[in-house]
Amino acid sequence: MDRERLDRPVRLAVVEDLPVVLAGVRSWVAADPQKRVEIIASGDTLEAVLDGPGADADVILLDLELNGVLMIGRIPELCAQGRRVVVYSVHEDEETVLNVLKAGAATFITKGESAEHCLETIVAVAWDRPYVTPTMAGALVVADASTARPMLSAREREALLLWFQGMNKQSVATRMGISEATVKQYIERARIKYASTGRAAPTKTTLLARAIQDGLITPADIIEYQSRAAEAGQS
Repeated sequence: MDRERLDRPVRLAVVEDLPVVLAGVRSWVAADPQKRVEIIASGDTLEAVLDGPGADADVILLDLELNGVLMIGRIPELCAQGRRVVVYSVHEDEETVLNVLKAGAATFITKGESAEHCLETIVAVAWDRPYVTPTMAGALVVADASTARPMLSAREREALLLWFQGMNKQSVATRMGISEATVKQYIERARIKYASTGRAAPTKTTLLARAIQDGLITPADIIEYQSRAAEAGQS
């Protein structure tokens, strides 16, 4: 079920071992005129953050490399606990992005992203909505003719796009004039088709990444929808 918008600032826990980066994130949060995010905990290890106030965070902003150690192996356990993880990293190659998403992270942003993209990503993840940053899109959009691409029907693609744009499955069903069960079948079929090509997509974010890779959906499809939704919310 899609999460309702929070009626308070998003509670953010930041796991980062570089003080200058943490200071930058704090300044971005403080400068947001809408005050959408509140940092409730920070530290240079997961234990230091989650054993205290960070346990109640809506979103964890996790540096991918802490004290020289990659944290990809810790992401599955965090997600199994129901935590929403945004990975924040200097590593932005396609393989790293996909490994992070396959591990269960809600999304991936790089330390080169702007304040706007960082905050928009955090808020979108708190609301269970996808957000594709320009860097993530650039890492995923590849023209590799050797990559096995599943054949999705027009209706399967339509259902996926509406779902990726933030609608829950019942809303997708209403828009398409079909049952919610059929929407679930379309999404599950897409997962099965990807798995059959050796490119598993067990999570919503991984499925979105695969669809972007294959040109079935463009990052603009997601960003444009979010921009329009934001404008409507401000009017």
